[in-house]
Amino acid sequence: MLNKKLVRDLWHIRGQVLAIALIIATGTGLLVMSIAMRASLQDSVAVYYERYRFADAFATLKRAPRRVARDINAIAGVQAVQTRIVGHATVGIADVAEPVQAQLVSLSRSGAPGLNQLALQKGRLPRSFASHEAVLASQFAEAHELGPGDRFTAVLNGRKRAFTVVGTAMSPEFVYVMAPGAMMPDDRRYGVIWLPEQTLAAAFDLDGAFNSVALALSREADVDAVLEAVDDVLDRYGGTGSIARADQMSNWFVMNELDEMETMATIMPTIFLLVAAFLVNVVLVRLIAVERSEIGLMKANGYSNGAVAWHYLKLVSVIALIGVVLGWALGGSLGRWGAGIYQDLFRLPVFVFSMQPSVYAGSAAVALATAWIGTIGGVARVVRLSPAEAMRPAQPTAYRPRREQGARARRWPDQATRIVLRQIARAPVRASGAVVGLSASIAVLVLALQWIDSIAALVNTQYFEAQHQDYSISFVEPRTAATEYDFRHLPSVLGTEASRSVPVWFSNGSRKHRGGLQGVPRNAWLQPVHDAREGPLEVPPDGLLLGRSLAEKLGVTTGDTVHVEVLTGTRPERDVVVAGLAESYMGMPAWTSLAALNRLVGDGPAIQQVLLAVDVAEEAELLARLKDLPIVTGISSRRAAVDMFQDTIQEMISVYVGFYVVFALMLGFGVSYNNARITLSENGRDLATLRVLGMTRGEIAYICLAETALLALVAIPVGYLLGYGLAALMATAFSNELFRVPLVVTPAVFGKATLVALGATFLSLLIVRARLDRLDLIGVLKTRE
Repeated sequence: MLNKKLVRDLWHIRGQVLAIALIIATGTGLLVMSIAMRASLQDSVAVYYERYRFADAFATLKRAPRRVARDINAIAGVQAVQTRIVGHATVGIADVAEPVQAQLVSLSRSGAPGLNQLALQKGRLPRSFASHEAVLASQFAEAHELGPGDRFTAVLNGRKRAFTVVGTAMSPEFVYVMAPGAMMPDDRRYGVIWLPEQTLAAAFDLDGAFNSVALALSREADVDAVLEAVDDVLDRYGGTGSIARADQMSNWFVMNELDEMETMATIMPTIFLLVAAFLVNVVLVRLIAVERSEIGLMKANGYSNGAVAWHYLKLVSVIALIGVVLGWALGGSLGRWGAGIYQDLFRLPVFVFSMQPSVYAGSAAVALATAWIGTIGGVARVVRLSPAEAMRPAQPTAYRPRREQGARARRWPDQATRIVLRQIARAPVRASGAVVGLSASIAVLVLALQWIDSIAALVNTQYFEAQHQDYSISFVEPRTAATEYDFRHLPSVLGTEASRSVPVWFSNGSRKHRGGLQGVPRNAWLQPVHDAREGPLEVPPDGLLLGRSLAEKLGVTTGDTVHVEVLTGTRPERDVVVAGLAESYMGMPAWTSLAALNRLVGDGPAIQQVLLAVDVAEEAELLARLKDLPIVTGISSRRAAVDMFQDTIQEMISVYVGFYVVFALMLGFGVSYNNARITLSENGRDLATLRVLGMTRGEIAYICLAETALLALVAIPVGYLLGYGLAALMATAFSNELFRVPLVVTPAVFGKATLVALGATFLSLLIVRARLDRLDLIGVLKTRE
């Protein structure tokens, strides 16, 4: 019998059931989508790493004989050692005018490497005796439409060589391929090429030697102890410090993406499910008030408190389950689609879409628990009602008359507006909840839309305020200062600026950070030290300028001392005073003057990078010259970097904003529709009476709907504050050592969010208005017995 009543009740409030179910579906869908995408990426990466034996640690050095590998292999915890040769080259590709850079990695004489194995996509591996054969990273090959049989040239250590592509492949070491100093991958301008070991050994004068090593460690190995032991072995061979897998650039990006997905899976579904819990509470309280006499009859006819309470819990559970099923469908489809995006982004040869039953069960449990939490107050009210009390009409609330303050107060507001204001004042909890729900909708919109301005601010600060060069030319080995003058006389060059960067360990007591120390001229104009808040800063003659994020990690501030250990050359060490701090959105930078850096390193005046300002209209000849310069190992274009960054981010941001605009619309629509429908249900008799007494449809529509409209207006500033706080929370949660997105919330963001939220509210009110126009005056005015 109660189940039949349950079906009738659900049909009677079907509009509100659908509105609440949509909000629950949105929260559940976001949860399922986020968990599915994260699980799929995590499982795929784990399978990829294991199947193709991704190394656990890496080390780079100047040069060491192969016999040193035995010393490394003897370290406790080391299971396997893979020595190799790594270099850089400028690649010449037909029909590509600009220089293309590549990282070169050797393949062992036996073919495939034991660690960081290649997942061949096309063709085959090079033959050990074929010095002209090469395998290209799949992303790089596809960007240039290269495949087996195609040819390209490369300048290896000053010598131009021709190569034939025999295969394309992927490697767990290069899931995320990014040029040094770049912000985003650019497969057209930077890639990875695998060559036979003897080819690179001859080109870089490393016969019988290596300059890079990858290690596999045992499960019980003490990683820090192993790395320290490896550094001790390689120190005499120019070792620059070993790193664990966690700090390897490609893996770091992948793991950071997983962490960000986990953050999104926590914050956004919570907002929607909490609003749904409130709406469930409002609907249940209203239903209990309407069915007060029915509850008395049920108890009088023998139904226990538990049976009646369970009846209403089942009603809430059905609403939640409708939302859960819709959320499963939404989250599953979006999860598959999002997983496909990550598959294309990371180009994993092994991709496992993981949608475990536990994901569905867990999301359903969360949604049901949230809905039940929203029903606690209403169910407790049912249990407390005795049969006799429930069958009596509820005692009317006593309201105090308010004294009118003069003639103006009696004229304004008008009677209809006073009715609306009294409705809000008499149900403050429901009104407050509606404000919170609508403000949450605006907050989600602010959070989504502000990313567009934040990314624009990041690009403007990083690429236009902090950089003014057109091209950056890098060298593997330090060059004399005279090299800058050679570049100054190249075609179309308008100005040059030299700099140098060396790898160092920064330490302050037990706090350490491995990074780079950049030496810049004190009169730098192409790439000055730039503070995101204050603009260009003067470089101190001797001390350090630290990025604020690095200073926070080290626990230092202006005036403190930092221990600096250079990881090249004779590895000098020195305590250096922190002369100032600078806000930077990229990395954890540290600067000093070029002269001070050269004194610290102790190898005389030297540079490792030349920045060029060029006449863009005549740069074709310059690019042709740069492609053949033997000393050049890295060329980056600021314009190309900006275009690549904006193209990649634009696509991701568009998808992100589109998702959350739709979700916010559903949230705003659900809250406003639910509030308006409750107002109509509770005041239907009064509105019909006013209609019979002569009020027009427009006037009673104003009385019924103005409450929701007014609450929407009140929710706007609350939504602004909540959205700003949510954006600040997300900016903090997504900050990492590589980049920090600035918090930029412009008035335009607030305006767009307001228009979208009010549009959803207006649509819901139009639907309720149509129902109001069909109000059965005679039926509503009949007294219920």
